[in-house]
Amino acid sequence: MSSGLNFTSFYATWFDHLRHLIHQLSSTPTDHHHHLVHTIISHYSEYFRVKSLAAEKDPLSVFSAPWATSFERSLHWVAGWRPTTTFHLIYSQSTILFQSQIADILHAPRTGDLGDLSPSQFRRVSEIQCQTVEEENAITDELSEWQDEESELIQRRVEASGKGEGLVSIIKKADDLRLRTVQKVVELLTPKQAVEFLIAAAELQFGVREWGMNEDRQRGNHPDT
Repeated sequence: MSSGLNFTSFYATWFDHLRHLIHQLSSTPTDHHHHLVHTIISHYSEYFRVKSLAAEKDPLSVFSAPWATSFERSLHWVAGWRPTTTFHLIYSQSTILFQSQIADILHAPRTGDLGDLSPSQFRRVSEIQCQTVEEENAITDELSEWQDEESELIQRRVEASGKGEGLVSIIKKADDLRLRTVQKVVELLTPKQAVEFLIAAAELQFGVREWGMNEDRQRGNHPDT
């Protein structure tokens, strides 16, 4: 069995467990949130660890993401979600919650949720966003260079030894950036805000996947998971 198929099987189990963890997080008393937040971050870390091993064995398969739906792949950046999506999610959730609570905010104490980010938190989010954009662009440039080199080799019908090593490195850099971005954001948030962020991120992931699976079924394309 190829590493791509192995990872597809792993992803199905991993994704189901993510649903379970998010359900726990949504229904667990506040005093247990810290442990669950740590568990969810570790769960994402395990995903990238196993994906890295799969990429070392078969980088082209991992890059094509056979475990994802057609819709998910259309949104991919280097075989996964774009790290800067994290900041779009933070800003949108903050705006939505702020607008829904604005009447209460005028007459009540601070809520402490994502609609109540402090100025220092906004500054830190902005700083991390700028750093992430720079790293994203550098990885995108590296991928473009790799693709140009591969295209040239194909045109010259040259077989390059170790040609997949460059792609493995790029996938690992992209996944490392994804994980570090989430970790940095969670660290700057309060426990309550971190819970809201992780739930919102997972619900977005669940929604995109469900939409994609429905689209694939309608088109007769059955996703692997």
